[in-house]
Amino acid sequence: MNKLSPLTTAIAACCLLVALPARAQDAPPPGIVVHGEAQKSVAPDTARIEAGVSNFAKSARAAAEATNLAMGKVLLELKNAGVDAKDIQTSQISLQPQYADRPGPSEITGYVAKNIVSVRVRDIAAVAGILDRLMVAGANEVRGISFMVSDASKLLDEARTEAVADARRKAEIYARAAGLTLGAPLSIAEDSAPGVMPMRKMAADFAAGAQVAPGEQTLNVSVTVNWAIKAQ
Repeated sequence: MNKLSPLTTAIAACCLLVALPARAQDAPPPGIVVHGEAQKSVAPDTARIEAGVSNFAKSARAAAEATNLAMGKVLLELKNAGVDAKDIQTSQISLQPQYADRPGPSEITGYVAKNIVSVRVRDIAAVAGILDRLMVAGANEVRGISFMVSDASKLLDEARTEAVADARRKAEIYARAAGLTLGAPLSIAEDSAPGVMPMRKMAADFAAGAQVAPGEQTLNVSVTVNWAIKAQ
């Protein structure tokens, strides 16, 4: 095995010492890293209703025909209610056998056909009326209502500004406590895609004369900011 000469060893050590400052220069400058948050609450302006028709019959054909006939009436009622065709989308069509609930070999007792649509309602005030019309027309499955904000970009931008201000406030507290002076931000990162928190309240009674309460939605923004420390 070859041994390094004393001169070679000394040169290698010098090269290592010269390389260390270069690596240190690559490291990010010290700073104060904090999270900032902001929320904006707003009343939703759009609703989505999941509703449709379900029928049981002894034969698959009878179940499908009954459901198709009833669904035709439901779609016509939506049209009469002023809902645009582009705001109605089929979300489920199914035809499933039903089995006897007793021990022994499986026996098909009939079939259940379903046709469910997703209806976008662009006028919150019209939701209760459309629900009533759906049920009168023959919709016997109302799976629920969801509310949303159709254009939240402006509110989200306001929340982003407030989230950075919240991060600055926190960083200044830490800087004063440590006897430091806060500098400019070195980096700003949005922690995740801005989210919509669950509605604070929503109620629906799917009997005739349905009552709905859209409540509020909360738009949430969270950022991570690395603030520089000014030289003393």
